[in-house]
Amino acid sequence: MSTDTQAIKDWLKQHQISEVEVLVPDMTGNARGKFIPAHQFLELGEPKLPESIMVQSVTGEYSDEHWDLVEPTDTDMILKPDPNTMRLVPWAREPTAQIIHDCYKQDGEPHPLSSRNVLKRVLELYEAEGLKPVVAPEVEFFLVDRNTNPDHVLIPPKGRSGRRETSRLSYSIDAVAEFEDFVEDMYDYAEAQNLAVDTLIHENGAAQMEINFLHGDAMDLADQVFIFKRTIRETAHKHGIYATFMAKPMQNECGSALHIHQSIVQADTGKNIFAEADGTHTPAFLSYIAGLQRYTPELIAFYAPNVNSYRRLAPDIAAPINLCWGLDNRTTAFRVPESSTAATRVENRFPGADTNPYLAMAATLASGYLGMKGKLTPTEPHQGTANEDEVEIARSLEEGLRSLDNSPEVREVFDPLFLKAFTAVKRDEFEEFNRVISSWEREHLLLQV
Repeated sequence: MSTDTQAIKDWLKQHQISEVEVLVPDMTGNARGKFIPAHQFLELGEPKLPESIMVQSVTGEYSDEHWDLVEPTDTDMILKPDPNTMRLVPWAREPTAQIIHDCYKQDGEPHPLSSRNVLKRVLELYEAEGLKPVVAPEVEFFLVDRNTNPDHVLIPPKGRSGRRETSRLSYSIDAVAEFEDFVEDMYDYAEAQNLAVDTLIHENGAAQMEINFLHGDAMDLADQVFIFKRTIRETAHKHGIYATFMAKPMQNECGSALHIHQSIVQADTGKNIFAEADGTHTPAFLSYIAGLQRYTPELIAFYAPNVNSYRRLAPDIAAPINLCWGLDNRTTAFRVPESSTAATRVENRFPGADTNPYLAMAATLASGYLGMKGKLTPTEPHQGTANEDEVEIARSLEEGLRSLDNSPEVREVFDPLFLKAFTAVKRDEFEEFNRVISSWEREHLLLQV
């Protein structure tokens, strides 16, 4: 028995687990998999899933290019558990474990359609250079009333006062206290799953919250965000409300982001390569930022992967619209917070809360890596409000997809089959959405054009 298998067996026994959730993050960043009785989990061999689930759209449909992306026989993927991801499922009625699995082809090679493998591929580039990324995500979400009719607009839920929020209550302690029971259960669930959640704040939107994670390993934090989004939804269900990570769920409210703070350290010493001893920024740091500026237009679809995502990336709603960077400037896309030398970092403010965390991490780290390798030079740090400058990014999913693999550097970092699959699936989603006639069109165009 391998060391990993023994560790899993001992953990399941220690926690008296009766059922195991075999989890695989799909292209959207949601959980696919199987439920397996614990006594069978290690006895039945490696679980399997059809590879076609990795190329389903958010509506559950398949692209017209489906059979160009997977084997015509719809071959099974081999799933291997990562013992570092073993967690309890605190909302389950019986003792239940959840374990994230990696996907492999039949020949033992990592499966290229797995978003977790996409991030692994980028992290291996850093490992080959003796470097290690350190990241800290910030995840925003809205609490909303239960909504079973998609034709109805979303509204904030009632808090303990019996009222709904209508004011802008950024950082309000009392506004968070309106949902005290939800918050307490959320923290209990997070602790039970060893999620490194740090601070909770009330964001600018009505019943909009933000959770900050402690900094750490990029793969571990991507796993934690993946689990955290499940956790928040489950906590909300317990309290009879919904939690949504849509990038722009309500017309008159701001959007929700998944900001990623990132720095790079030497793997052997832990020294931050972004700052000199006196705190000045290193050439590597400036090239990293230049990489973010250079490659974000091509990788924007990884940060904004849904048709709704681009409603957030608009002027005047506190989201980036261009490629500026700045020192402690929240209006820029790439913000360098005031910090100590060891904590010198850049915050990528492009990713929406609706992104697949593995792909967002991969995109931002790949951009910085390519910037450092190419010794690129950034613009001067932006002074003043960047939101008053020109829009420099795609304004629709279709436009973002057309830019996805424009450069040979991107095609070298990201597997060509994955790029093809992602583009095919997301383009189909865009075309399906584009067939829907909106109420705005009926209101303003029906009798006036």
